[in-house]
Amino acid sequence: MSKHLHILGVCGTAMAAVAALAKSTGWRVTGSDAGIYPPMSDYLAGLGIAIAPFATANLEPAPDLCVIGNALSRGNIEVETILNRGMDYCSGPQFIGDHILPHRHAVVVAGTHGKTTTSSLLAHILDTAGLAPGFLIGGVPEDFGGGARLGSGAPFVLEGDEYDTAFFDKRSKFLHYHARTLILNNLEYDHADIFADLEAIKVQFHHLLRTVPANGAVIVNADDENIADVLRRGCWTQALAFGRYDQVEAPWQWQALADDGSSFRLYHRGEAVIEASWGMIGLHNVANACAAAAAASSLQVEMDVIAQALQSFSGIRRRMTLVGEAGGVKVFDDFAHHPTAIAGIVSAARASMQRQGESGRLWVVVEPRSNTMRTRIHQQRLPCCFDAADRVLFTPPSARNLQPEEVLDAAAVCDAIGPHAELIADVDGIVSRIASAAGDGDQVLVLSNGGFDGIHQKLLRALSR
Repeated sequence: MSKHLHILGVCGTAMAAVAALAKSTGWRVTGSDAGIYPPMSDYLAGLGIAIAPFATANLEPAPDLCVIGNALSRGNIEVETILNRGMDYCSGPQFIGDHILPHRHAVVVAGTHGKTTTSSLLAHILDTAGLAPGFLIGGVPEDFGGGARLGSGAPFVLEGDEYDTAFFDKRSKFLHYHARTLILNNLEYDHADIFADLEAIKVQFHHLLRTVPANGAVIVNADDENIADVLRRGCWTQALAFGRYDQVEAPWQWQALADDGSSFRLYHRGEAVIEASWGMIGLHNVANACAAAAAASSLQVEMDVIAQALQSFSGIRRRMTLVGEAGGVKVFDDFAHHPTAIAGIVSAARASMQRQGESGRLWVVVEPRSNTMRTRIHQQRLPCCFDAADRVLFTPPSARNLQPEEVLDAAAVCDAIGPHAELIADVDGIVSRIASAAGDGDQVLVLSNGGFDGIHQKLLRALSR
């Protein structure tokens, strides 16, 4: 008889992925959540996973193991029942580490930016090579249609999130994954709700570095001083460095050369080994490709297979995704919610327009939604991110759980950007502003890590009138 796994918070993206992987390995899976609605409820129903609102009855008879999602905390009726009855429980990352990854080669992609894209690229390369990888990725790779797959081969690719694990485990999630191959893409201050400063994040990254075996591999961004600082604290594994190509002999093994990122060349030990054109844009994505290629090569994938996979990569949902076009205006969606990511995608969007000979204006719409973006931590950096934009529209950040003096002053950000930037109170106002002023050939880039009140479809409807 199958063991019974019950997942609290199962409708979250990460926990639904855990549910799918557990189901694939033979567990009988049930789940509970506060908000049960499509599309996640339909996805779980399609897997044959019964879900219900939180209630003590969901724990009767007692499951063999309960997984408690990161969003759950003390006071939840099921959490309290599990603790009071002394039932077995763990976090989602611990479940993955204990029950999915044994006997697999864990390939973990960590960093402030590019984790989803690099993980998806690497999974696609390994799949193209016939290695049948498993993966657990925070976004939706278009090549696979979902962010989790058990796979039948040895490699298992994981997006290594530095966010804390659960209310009872404040270590970073990636520490549970037991990396044998590790990519350290970049490192900046983020997640202000759980990390006091950059040093606190570096400590977690060094804990991760300590877990990689000597016969594994660490792929590191040689252009990132914060990564270099982590390495100086001790590295017991072969390190393979990647960075920008600058026509000068460099101490790292992998280098990338590109203009707007729509095509690029990768070098290995000074020799050009891969030339590729693809549907992605941006130098940041070329860096992601370089990291993925280095990791794949360390896993014995041939260069021609890597090149083929990079060229056939279909991208990630919510990464410069064309949502639609109406009235001659294209509307794009992107997940960027950190100054570095915002600056990268805005510059890439402008470069893409220039390469295609498009002379319209670039509108950038920003929802400061993440726990870090809602604060003043990046108050001074944000204005510098929009040099390539013709129009910039901000919506006010939520002040939830913040003191007034802690909330991002979006009006001041707009003033610092210039007269082409403005703060608009709500989505309907933003839609009205764009619909009344955007013209043929313009592009609208919407930046948010949430649903943003359905702004994309509202824009397309308004533009089509």
